[in-house]
Amino acid sequence: MKHNTITNIGSINVDHVYRVPYFVKPGETLSSKSYQRVLGGKGANQSVALARAGEAVKHIGVVGDDHTWIIEELKSSKVDTSSIEVGSVATGHALIQVDDNAENCILLFAGANHELSMNSLSGKLTDVEKGSWVLFQNEMPNLDKMISLAKEKGARIAVNPAPFDGAAKEIDYNLVDLLIVNDLEAEELAKTKCQGDLSKLAELCPVVIITRGTQGAICYSENETIEVPSFKVEAVDTTGAGDTFVGYILSSIAQELPLKDAMLRASAASALAVTKPGASVAIPTSAEVKQFLESIE
Repeated sequence: MKHNTITNIGSINVDHVYRVPYFVKPGETLSSKSYQRVLGGKGANQSVALARAGEAVKHIGVVGDDHTWIIEELKSSKVDTSSIEVGSVATGHALIQVDDNAENCILLFAGANHELSMNSLSGKLTDVEKGSWVLFQNEMPNLDKMISLAKEKGARIAVNPAPFDGAAKEIDYNLVDLLIVNDLEAEELAKTKCQGDLSKLAELCPVVIITRGTQGAICYSENETIEVPSFKVEAVDTTGAGDTFVGYILSSIAQELPLKDAMLRASAASALAVTKPGASVAIPTSAEVKQFLESIE
């Protein structure tokens, strides 16, 4: 089904990934088993996921002149990079430890991501078509103002407010059409906005989706509650699984798939993503997800 380009206003990072037997302890020096330098950042990962899901996606963000190879990497994934600026601050980056249980811990430096100004963004949103989707995460500055600006342009708003902090609590959720959070973020948001009642998150915006790792995912909407299980796979690296889910769920909703089918497609995509090392490099294509779903029917 043909629909408008999805715009993603999001972070672009260099991920420095270290495989370790366990997470390093305070005061300890630990040798890593391997090292990779790859494209990362929640925004960039989600743009790649959208593109691999078959969407036309334009990314808005900023990198430093120290890592312009990232732009070529995004282009190679068929992401429109014409609205990515090259700024004067070092590119955002993350130091990621991945342990023998495929869990990760991440140290993040925002860098050039926080160079995107409201004036610049306003200019980049002039060609956003009414009713098209604009996606946000919480690794960019002025999140609440950026959401308001996109809404003024007539866009539909999808938000993945991760990492969840004070800025995520300040969002006007009345402006949000699709909210995707993990279980911990959902609990924090419910405490702030809904007296701790998760089911009342559906009163904040039309569709709320909570990812719960190996426990699957749940969707609250105005008309129904949908639960889908996680798919059993051999996990190698969970980095980027959530970003894969976000890209695929937004793609599926933009394609107007029924919510249950959209949830299953996104869950399958994130399951496939954890079977390979890395974040953006592990995101499957739409054809791979389709084949996986057909194989387990």
